[in-house]
Formats: sequence, C-alpha cells, structure tokens
Amino acid sequence: MKKLFVKTYGCQMNVYDSARMTELLAPLGYGPVAAPEEADMVILNTCHIREKAVEKVYSELGRLKQIKQTRPLTIAVAGCVAQAEGAEIIRRAPQVDIVVGPQSYHRLPEMIAKIARAGGHALETDFPALEKFDVLPKDSSASGVTAFLTVQEGCDKFCTFCVVPYTRGAEYSRSVAQVEDEARNLVARGAREITLLGQNVNAYRGEGPDGKDWSLARLLDRLSRIAGLARLRYTTSHPRDMGDDLIAAHGDLEALMPFLHLPVQSGSDKVLAAMNRGHTADDYRRIVAGIRAARPDIALSSDFIVGFPGESDKDFDDTLALVRDVGYAGAFSFKYSPRPGTPAAAGGKQIPAEVKDARLQALNALLLRQQEAFRDACRGRLMDVLFEKPGRQAGQAIGRSPYLQPVHVEDAAALIGGIHPVRIDASFPNSLKGSLVSSREKVLTH
Repeated sequence: MKKLFVKTYGCQMNVYDSARMTELLAPLGYGPVAAPEEADMVILNTCHIREKAVEKVYSELGRLKQIKQTRPLTIAVAGCVAQAEGAEIIRRAPQVDIVVGPQSYHRLPEMIAKIARAGGHALETDFPALEKFDVLPKDSSASGVTAFLTVQEGCDKFCTFCVVPYTRGAEYSRSVAQVEDEARNLVARGAREITLLGQNVNAYRGEGPDGKDWSLARLLDRLSRIAGLARLRYTTSHPRDMGDDLIAAHGDLEALMPFLHLPVQSGSDKVLAAMNRGHTADDYRRIVAGIRAARPDIALSSDFIVGFPGESDKDFDDTLALVRDVGYAGAFSFKYSPRPGTPAAAGGKQIPAEVKDARLQALNALLLRQQEAFRDACRGRLMDVLFEKPGRQAGQAIGRSPYLQPVHVEDAAALIGGIHPVRIDASFPNSLKGSLVSSREKVLTH
C-alpha cells in the first residue's frame, strides 16, 4: 500500500475536500497515514483567505523539501492557494510535483499518472465544478457521528476584500438528488448530524426533483425527513441570501439546530458599502430580529474585519454598537489583510497596523464578554447532547450541544453515537461539563 498524508488548512469545505481527495486516491492504492515522514505522497490542501495562511504553506513546503531530499516523495498543493498562485508555487518551490485548484482535484489520478509517466510538474486550475461532482466517488467512505457535506461552491458577491470568487469561481449548486444521495450514504455510515457547506451556502439553488431550482430551505426540509438524521446545520451564509423561507425554516424544522453563523464583517454602513456587502447594518439587525422571532432560542456567531481601508474611529464605534445590539455566542474577528488581486488591496486609505491592533483588542474584549455570558447562562440548563467520541478520562465521552459547544460528560462512553439529555454543571472557555439526567426530564434548549 502507498501512503498518503493530507494536511488541511482553512475552512470546513477544505476538510470536506480533503476527505474526498483521500477517497479518490484509495483505488490507486493510497491509504492515509498520520505524518508526512511516513508518506509516499503529501497533499497540502490550502487556504488563501489571509496572508499568514499562504506563508504557512510555503514554510511547510520547505520542510517537505528536506524529506524529499532523502527519499522519493510526491508533493501536491491543492486548494485556494493553488488556484490563486498556480505556476508561482512551482517557481518558488520546485520540489512541488502537482498544483491543483479546488474545482479540479478530481483530476488527481490522471495528474499522478502524468508525472509518473513523463516526469516534470502537473498544473490544473480550471473551474469545472459540475464535472468534479460527477466524477467524485458516489458513495463517501466517511464515517462518524457528524459529517460535512458540500452543497454549494463559489461566490458571485465579489466583496472587495475577498479572493473566493477568484479561487473558487462562480456560484454552483449541486442537485437535490445528488445531495440527498450523499446524505443518505453518510447516515448509513453512522452520521446523526450533517453540516451543509458552501462558500455562500444560503445562495443554494440546486435542481429539485420537479426540475425547478430549490432553495436551501427546501433542501433542508427534504433532508430533515431522512430517517436517522437528527441534526442539520449549514455554513457559511450571507445576509443578502437570508430569504423568508430560510428564516421560517429555523422555526419549522426541529432538526435544524439553533445556532447560526451569519457574517456581517462591519457595523458601519460606509465600510459595508466599501466592502460591497450589499446590505446595511440595519438590514442585518432586521434579519437577526426575524430569525429570533422564528426561533427565540437561537444563538448567533459572526465574522468581523477591523481596520478595513478607510475605516474611521466612528466606523469602528458603529461595529461595536452592532455587536452590543445583536449579542453573539461566538465570533471570528480579524485585522484586515490585503489579498493580492482584490479591489480593497489596490486602493489607498490603508489603516496603520497599530490602529488595527488596538481596534481588534477592543472588539475581542467585547465579544469575549458576550461569549462568557452565553456560556455562563448555559449552567444549570438541560440540553440534548450528541455524543461523538471518548474523552480523556475512563468512561468519559465528549459530545456537542445544540449550540456546537463541546460537552464533557462522565460515565457516558457507552452512549457515543446517541443523543441524550445532559444537565450543564460548569462552563469553561472552550467547553462545557455536564452530567446525564433521566430521559424523562424535559429537555430545554435555551
């Protein structure tokens, strides 16, 4: 057996893609190993969202070069850095054999055959999303209590800070039948919870059984009827595509978990316009109000960028005001990082690093207080917990709350794969601790 090591950077979609690449190469005799030192082939599945992520890739390629100098090793760079940088990767790191974009990795077998036959390098950065999903193995070999399932790729929004439209291409949605088949296969392999993935997942418009385009809400309703599938989530969404039917689905579908990641990026209308987000801060507030009316127990997380070109002190204060108004259970916040080729990187009005640092610290302090308040409010509550894996202690199991929080429970190892009521006894920065309760007790989710 040939040995394969895949290192994944970035989002959940890359996690999904890495799993599919592993499945794709299995018929060629490749089996996964835990470290590059053991591998015959290494794939770096990359992310291009931030500059540091790109440099991490080149740093890793330097380490792989040292391994390759001692023995045969095939090195592939996949994902968004591969799409964005293409031949530049081979120029900077000639030890790389294969460069393949995120819409072309289904061609890996023929690329491996090409370099084995003729030597040299193989480069593929086209955008054949439709072809990719037709070629990938129909039945995923993934197994586990939770699973990711890509339903939509690409983005047509062209936010001025973002490289996704250039690295993932235009929006493309898989058909309802294709998604449902994969979901049923995942459930047959033990999945109780599935997270639907997309760069802009709520822009989903896949062909339904009736030949018409279905929305994400209709897809979620369809999947919620699969026997054995207890929980559904989706990420990442865009406020502009938060339609009335999707908002209503949060109240109508029991399987749809009460935790939503809805990025806003800024609370300033001026900055949102400069970002080409297509919504205002009050538009976002109204969407949140609608979601909470449909599902009062829902918790929200979001993405924020501070120090966007031209952001004034007032603009930043507007972001803090929005955070106070909405209240978040979680968040990802970043200093603006210019990405080559994006409009925001080419413009002026760049914010000094020390200003970005100060604003990020202030925002994070506010977000941390909100997250601590949400965790503290969980203490004493009863929640349904989906148990996923053993804990570090004998008999302990780790599960997920409806809000995606890790929950540690003693004497629960036999319950892995099931959903059981748990009383939350303590909260910590990154997890909760709970104890099993009788299934007869009423389970509250918020």
